[in-house]
Amino acid sequence: MNVAAQQQKRFLSIHEYLSMELLQKQGIKTPRGGVAKTGAEAYEVAQKLVSLVLNQSLTILTGTEDMVIKAQVLAGGRGKGTFDSGLKGGVRTIFSPREAQMFAEQMLGHKLVTKQTGAGGKICNSVYICERQYVRREYYFAVLMDRKSQGPVMVASSQGGVDIESVAAENPDAILQLPIDINKGVDRAAVRDLAERMGFTPKCVDQATDTMINLYDLFMQKDATMVEINPMAESADHEVICMDAKINFDDNAEFRQKEVHALRDVTQEDPREVAAAKYNLNYIGLDGSIGCLVNGAGLAMSTMDIIKLHGGEPANFLDVGGGATAEQVTEAFKIISSDPRVTTIFTNIFGGIMSCRVIAQGIIAAASTLQLQIPLVVRLQGTEVDEAKKLIAESGLRIITSDDLDDAASKSVKLSKMVSMARDAKINVSFELPI
Repeated sequence: MNVAAQQQKRFLSIHEYLSMELLQKQGIKTPRGGVAKTGAEAYEVAQKLVSLVLNQSLTILTGTEDMVIKAQVLAGGRGKGTFDSGLKGGVRTIFSPREAQMFAEQMLGHKLVTKQTGAGGKICNSVYICERQYVRREYYFAVLMDRKSQGPVMVASSQGGVDIESVAAENPDAILQLPIDINKGVDRAAVRDLAERMGFTPKCVDQATDTMINLYDLFMQKDATMVEINPMAESADHEVICMDAKINFDDNAEFRQKEVHALRDVTQEDPREVAAAKYNLNYIGLDGSIGCLVNGAGLAMSTMDIIKLHGGEPANFLDVGGGATAEQVTEAFKIISSDPRVTTIFTNIFGGIMSCRVIAQGIIAAASTLQLQIPLVVRLQGTEVDEAKKLIAESGLRIITSDDLDDAASKSVKLSKMVSMARDAKINVSFELPI
């Protein structure tokens, strides 16, 4: 288990086709394309790309028979992924509307497993079909927040269309950076110099400069945490085109970015995390068997550490915060107990701002209504702890309590192992909390 790698994300991620639409609204050139949610819609989108079209100035644009269909799944490595339908590759080159429909039907409604999704994969509910571009050169470009410079930074490379992390590891000198003073804004001359160092031809340097400045403006206007274009390409007729886009947005700015956050696709997220967010709970699913309900991130990390010290594995990180209500605690128990891998629930609360009495009320309500059949270990310390202990003692529920953190963690691990052994032996053992 790597807790650091599974930290709760503080940003919204949207699908590629939505990112491309935002770029187009910003005046940034992208391949023509459209989204489809059925096989029939995929056929129609591809048919429009094949046909001749007119732009606003009535200039005829040539249709294309070479297209790309991309599964809209919020995970990297789509091209090398595999669908549960048996189809290999979430990004495919296609040459006709009929192929678009065929591949769409093998993608839509199926889960795509990639190096980033885990074995469960992620459901594909839409596909993006766009014209295939044959380009002269591919570059990498991104705008992101940088801790070192304490502000936005443009990151660029002449080596685009590949895994940028590998480029950075193998050839660090290929990564160019341009910090931006958030108060002064973009220096056009500096951005132009960056475009030249990236290797854009003289015919494209000004257009590349405009594109990068527009991307920075989008980054700032939408409260993004990252705008990544990989690749940014130079076409045969010397046009700068953003071939792919990944944009993340700061959750803290949701109050002023309602339109952007309405684009969120909860089907791509852990349903437990979605449920937790509704009740302002901080939840991260892990891969262990001991469900944890704690208040405060520091205590949550310490609780997970001591569980591992005793040979157990936490099933989640769940922080109810300092101002939780009994209802929030009950919902937290619902989320934890919905994980079939959980064999014990360990509640560890230190009441500073939080009242132990409120936690106790939530525990009693949850244990009474959810019909928990796994052990529940509770350790409470702090504000109104005596009132909380009295409520639990008088509840008539078989809740295992302990004042000592080490003892409580040890009991949680032992009970978890008992339940796990029973399940492995296919012995139906339940822990009924009501006496």
